[in-house]
Amino acid sequence: MPELTLSTAQATPLPPTVKRPAGSRWSWAFLIDIAVFLFVFAAIFGIYAIGRAWLGPVLPQAQISQNPRVLPLYAFYSLMRISIAYALSLVFALLYGYVAASSHRAEIIMVPLLDILQSIPVLSFLPGVMLAMVALFPHRQLGVELGSILLIFTGQVWNIAFSFYSSLKTVPRELHEAAKIFRFSRWQRFAELDLPFSTIGLVWNSMMSVAGGWFFLMACEMFVLGSRDFRLPGLGSFLQTAASNGNTRALLWGVGTMIAVIVLLDQLVWRPIIIWADKFKFEQVESSSTTHTTVLHLLGRATIIVRLYRVVFRPFFNWLTLTFTLGARRAAETFAAPKQHHLRRWIGYLAASGVLIGLGFAVFHAVRELSDLHHEDYIELLQSASLTFLRVNSALILGALWTVPVGVAIGSNPRLARIALPFVQVAASIPATALFPIILLFLLRLRGGLEIAAMLLMLLGTQWYILFNVIAGAMAIPTDLKEAAQIFHFSSWDRWRHLILPGIFPYLVTGMVTASGGAWNASIVAEYFHFQGRIVSTAGLGSTISSASDAGRFDVLLASTLVMATIVVLINRLLWRRLYRLASSRFKLET
Repeated sequence: MPELTLSTAQATPLPPTVKRPAGSRWSWAFLIDIAVFLFVFAAIFGIYAIGRAWLGPVLPQAQISQNPRVLPLYAFYSLMRISIAYALSLVFALLYGYVAASSHRAEIIMVPLLDILQSIPVLSFLPGVMLAMVALFPHRQLGVELGSILLIFTGQVWNIAFSFYSSLKTVPRELHEAAKIFRFSRWQRFAELDLPFSTIGLVWNSMMSVAGGWFFLMACEMFVLGSRDFRLPGLGSFLQTAASNGNTRALLWGVGTMIAVIVLLDQLVWRPIIIWADKFKFEQVESSSTTHTTVLHLLGRATIIVRLYRVVFRPFFNWLTLTFTLGARRAAETFAAPKQHHLRRWIGYLAASGVLIGLGFAVFHAVRELSDLHHEDYIELLQSASLTFLRVNSALILGALWTVPVGVAIGSNPRLARIALPFVQVAASIPATALFPIILLFLLRLRGGLEIAAMLLMLLGTQWYILFNVIAGAMAIPTDLKEAAQIFHFSSWDRWRHLILPGIFPYLVTGMVTASGGAWNASIVAEYFHFQGRIVSTAGLGSTISSASDAGRFDVLLASTLVMATIVVLINRLLWRRLYRLASSRFKLET
């Protein structure tokens, strides 16, 4: 078997420092150390301040200030909520995707469940999540904050879970055989094969998930549940309040602050991570192009980070790998196979029993809740669903028409990627909901302007899912295959037919699936919006869900959510699931 260059989970040494005179090198390292120390100190103080506020008593209905001076503090609050939600999303996605891809029995249940969960809009989670969190912490602000974080979590997690599951299903057969030959434990297989192979897709979909968190920030920080009004200080609530009051000046200040935060995140976080993730590219020859970033170069010169890496992080990860490996071997020597199989079977029975009991309880209460609706209500729901269905699929087609060629061009051309990627990352991270009030200012004056605005918001909220996955797929095409296409003088059509489309196909399917779910979720904002002291809405299922949440109509909210989930699951089972099977069989990258 040829030698592969897929990197392991062990981190590579930090980039060497540039040779300069000793005094200059010491001065730069000293300044960087001071900057790192100040950043860590500010982060610790911020966490302390947030912890003190969250553990304090429940605040009455918060008054969201429209003074631009509060924007740095509001931006910090929102950034912390999104960061915590992303950390929870990443852990959940890794666990969920690994179990679903490792067990055929679990896959039968978990993948359709993931389809259902990603099809449920954020506002449909609102009543259960908020009431549960407030009931758990009735006298602490922590309940409302956790509710907001979990709502952001529901807008981020499904995309990462689908990406990780799809990557695990397309791991080449020879890598699985190599892991068996070398008797890798489950931890070694996960840390040195599954996770590195999935890194590129995880990074790009993480960017898209965080962008999804910004997208739903306005709904997650300022939500209404019947007569109860939950408001949290943050960028989302600042923008929503400015849009509702028609305060154009405050709206522009809020959008500008959000763009500034997103640009800083792109340069300080995502750009270095993307360059770092390129080393996990699966290929048989070393890539000829390398990319560098100033942030990684500066961090490599910080003596604090270098010492922490050498003294703390590298020994910790080595110890962790060794501990899991020895533990797995001792467990295999201690327990017999029949006992393991017997215990696993009983655990499965208990889990299935718990799921069935929970489903029975949920169905019983759902039937009671839906008994108040009439036949005419369901006909109206189906008509609304058909309108939203047309908007969603139109947005998907329009998005795919330009994102596939542009994504392939960016992912295949390192020079173009260096120029275009920063703009793409920033544009994708700016939530369309922040720009939506500005769009409405111009389009509401036109005939049919709200329909155009709704379609535009769905397109802005979904096209990036496809683009980022296509870029990741194009970047993951091995260099040796590209060189083979050049040697055999492939024409442009042959290159697309035999190399590019098969190479990006698994990523494209993942992007289309998550974009479809994102478009259905975006309909709750695109079809119903509080603007200048009034409500602007157009007929559709998203409008029905948003208005039901505002009015506290739980029966309508439940019925419309079930209709949306049913439509999305049917589409996934009839179309996307078949394409997933095709991607994991015919278009799997193997040698």
